[in-house]
Amino acid sequence: MVLGTVVSMIYNLTDTFFIAQTQNTNLVAGITLCTPLFSMMIALGDIFGLGGSSVISRLLGQRKFALAGRINSFCFYSACLLAVVVTIALFVFKSQALSLLGANTSTYRYAVIYYEIMAASSVLIITSLVPINTLRTEGLAKQSMIGSASGTVLKIFLDPLFIFGFHLGAAGAALATMVGYIVTDVILIGYTVRRARYLQIHFHQKKIPAAGIRDVLMIGLPASVTNLMTMLGTALMNNFLIVYGAGKVAGFGIAIKVETIVIMVLVGFCFGSQALIGYNYGAKNKERLKKIIQFDLLVNVGFAFLIALGLMVVAPGLCGLFMKNHGVVQAASYMLRWFLITTPFIGAAMVFTTIFQSVNQPLEAFVMSVSRQGVVFAVVIFIMAALMGYQGVIVAQPIADIITALIGLGLYHYEFGPNGKVVAHW
Repeated sequence: MVLGTVVSMIYNLTDTFFIAQTQNTNLVAGITLCTPLFSMMIALGDIFGLGGSSVISRLLGQRKFALAGRINSFCFYSACLLAVVVTIALFVFKSQALSLLGANTSTYRYAVIYYEIMAASSVLIITSLVPINTLRTEGLAKQSMIGSASGTVLKIFLDPLFIFGFHLGAAGAALATMVGYIVTDVILIGYTVRRARYLQIHFHQKKIPAAGIRDVLMIGLPASVTNLMTMLGTALMNNFLIVYGAGKVAGFGIAIKVETIVIMVLVGFCFGSQALIGYNYGAKNKERLKKIIQFDLLVNVGFAFLIALGLMVVAPGLCGLFMKNHGVVQAASYMLRWFLITTPFIGAAMVFTTIFQSVNQPLEAFVMSVSRQGVVFAVVIFIMAALMGYQGVIVAQPIADIITALIGLGLYHYEFGPNGKVVAHW
């Protein structure tokens, strides 16, 4: 799972690198403004991807194999239907959406091209989240990685061809993503049909009991909120930064892409552990479950600290690889160092969120999902921007990271402490 996310991380970096090589600050800013659009699609796909995988892993632990297969069919076709609705909505409300994302007269013509192609790719992106997540519940993590990585590697090769070879600019970056997801979907569906023992995508098996739908949504909706909050948090940050010029927005776009070096690996460890946590929770193997959680925390917090330390040292040189504009590079490296300070707290918060999703604690999962880049971040950035201006905008996310990790720690002790609800269930 980590290897799969590392490939995605490499694509994120190369994508930003190739776009930045145009040396067009407004183009880079226009695409950065549309970044929340992709986060929204991932969030919606997670409703059935993460929600379905959580339920399926617990059902496999309870040896309810037939129901697990039907849950997968329900999630796959529900994601397809949702994606169609999203595509229509994105085109109908295009002007309003671009306005909310912060597009202005200088960035609009780049943003709208990228937006339209990404909107047309909604079905491909949203649907892919189901097999990416559910294949891991049967131990097919390598196959999940191959599917997602194959499309991503193709996107890496197509980016420079479309952007520079065909001179498509922003449209080239979006088209490369579309083609990559076509390949990913074909491979993942193929693995589900041919390699999975229990997972199904039979249309006639899509109907499941109301209790199954409730279980999927009770975990899937809070899980999707995490990425939805990422979208809103990025849009909010863009809107605060655009006041200080397109250069600051472009710098933010570079900084958050470099930060994914840490974030994507943390996500990989968390998602890789999710099936293990859910399976052992369903089987009531509490000793193994506790060891998995302890290992997950150790790896996520420790790795985040070490890699963030290294990236902080090389931040100016790393950001300078993307653009030659001194102002953009300076803004990007400054933001990046502030964002990296609290990555160990992000790692811990991710682990706590994954635990609550996996053991069917939707309320706690929801609280974690709306905190870091949602409610907590929104409150902090308004306060800090009013108190400290530009500097307040920059430090808002690190402060929100610390607060969210502390919230997660408190909820974890409430659930898993000596008198916690999970212990009482066992």
